Formats: sequence, structure tokens, C-alpha cells
Amino acid sequence: MDHRLEQLKEQYSQIPIPEELNAVVLQALNRSSRRRTARRRWISAAAAAILIVLIGINTSPAVANAFASIPGIGQWVKVVTIREYFVEDERHNADIKVPEISNLGDDKLSAGLNEKYLAEGKQLYEQFQKDMQELRDGHLGVDAGYAVKTDTEDLFVIERYVVISMGSSEEKLKYDTIDKRNHIALTLPMLFKNDQYIKAISENIIEQMRQRMKDDPNQIYWIEGAADELSEDEWFRTIKPDQSFYIDASGHLIVVFDKYEVGPGYMGVQQFTIPTEAIAELLASDQYIK
Repeated sequence: MDHRLEQLKEQYSQIPIPEELNAVVLQALNRSSRRRTARRRWISAAAAAILIVLIGINTSPAVANAFASIPGIGQWVKVVTIREYFVEDERHNADIKVPEISNLGDDKLSAGLNEKYLAEGKQLYEQFQKDMQELRDGHLGVDAGYAVKTDTEDLFVIERYVVISMGSSEEKLKYDTIDKRNHIALTLPMLFKNDQYIKAISENIIEQMRQRMKDDPNQIYWIEGAADELSEDEWFRTIKPDQSFYIDASGHLIVVFDKYEVGPGYMGVQQFTIPTEAIAELLASDQYIK
């Protein structure tokens, strides 16, 4: 139980407090500055009130929706944990947090995404239960959650991560990149005029891999000339047409590879920022990638 409380404490300590709410608290503190003991009481009460508000927003969709209607706070409320699967015993642990998106301006789009996230979480938990029954010895762990990677006037990006530990560990990332103005979930092919982006991005990534290995001998990528112990069909040559990606707040295209996808396990998840000049002529428009 103490472990769960510490997790909650850490989680909520990292959540930004909206300026409007912070201003209310500061005003209350200033009014009570006559006596030091009174001010301390106000600080404690205000901190507790903020914590209660944040907990409510991040655990209750109803509370989140109510706050979304408050001027100045609506844009702050984006994602809540709608469901959490939690298991912990001597040999097994699972913490699977399922997000729910709101305030995107399109209920149908939000509903479709949220339905997908619920299905992902349920499938992951059911697989965990199945693996628990089949695993006779050793440890099994699943840690899954989400993070907001980009939130601008034009774009919203949510990352979902899954880390599975069973002897070794496996890490996978998924992204949804949303055009907030037109209410569209973007795909990689949608960003380009034709499929020539596959070659252009792949060549740039291989170039970056070679430079990283030159700069740091401890980095290894499974590319020609650096992975001779592998067969040629195991070398990384090209991205998939629907390769995992997102667009950051500066308008840069970030291409992402899961652990083991382009290098040994100790390299972990790999991300590459694609220079816009390397793909500029292939872009369908300059609306998203700058």
C-alpha cells in the first residue's frame, strides 16, 4: 500500500498546476500574510486543495470534463487515466494505465481513440493473465502507460508505452498524432506526396546511425558494415511505410524504433529526428513539418 501511495505522490508532483488555479492560491496566501502561523495553515490547506483537484482531474472523467469548461483551464485538460489494471505479488507485477482523451473538439474522433486504448489495455492485461498461468518460474512484469509528447494549437501527440519483463525486457512505443484544427489522426503516408519518403527517410537514418557509431563506439546498429554477424536479411535497410513516428512541438518529424528493432537490446528504443531539408520536397504541405 505504501508503495502505491509513493507512486501516486510522485505522479502528482510532476503534474503542472494551471496558472489560473495557482493565482487563486497565491491570492489567498497573500491575504493571510498577517501572521506566520496563519500563512502556514493557508499553505497547507492550499496544497491539499490543489492535490485533491489534480487527483480528481486525473482519475475522474466527470471532474475532468467539468474543469474543461472553465475558461483558461479547458486547454490544460487533455488526458485522464480511465482504467488501471494493477497486480502485485512475489513473482508478478502489472501496472497498466489506460488513457482517455477529451477536449479534442471532435467527439467521434475522441471516442474512436478511446475505444482503441481500452481495447489495447484489456488485451495487454488478458495476455498478462495468460502468461501468469503458463510461467512456472521466474518473474513476469508489465508496465504500460502514456505520455503527452506534443500539445500545440495545431497538434496533439500521445505516446503509449509498454515494457514487458520476463527474463529480459521488451519495450514498445505507439503514437497518435492528431491535427487539432481539422480533427484528423495523421499517418506517415498522409504527410507526403508519394512513397519516395520511405527511401529518403531510410537513407537519412542510416547516415545518422553511422555518425552515432563513429561518435560512440558503444553504439551498434544492425546495418551493412556494422552487423556482419547477422545475415543480410536481418540488416536494417528501410523503414516500414507506417513506421512509428510523431511530430514534436517544433514541427520536427521523429521516427521511432522499438527495442531490438534496429540494434541490440542494451540500445533500447531508438529515435531519429529527420532534418526537414532532407524531406522538404516530398512533403504534401508544410502545415505539420516545419
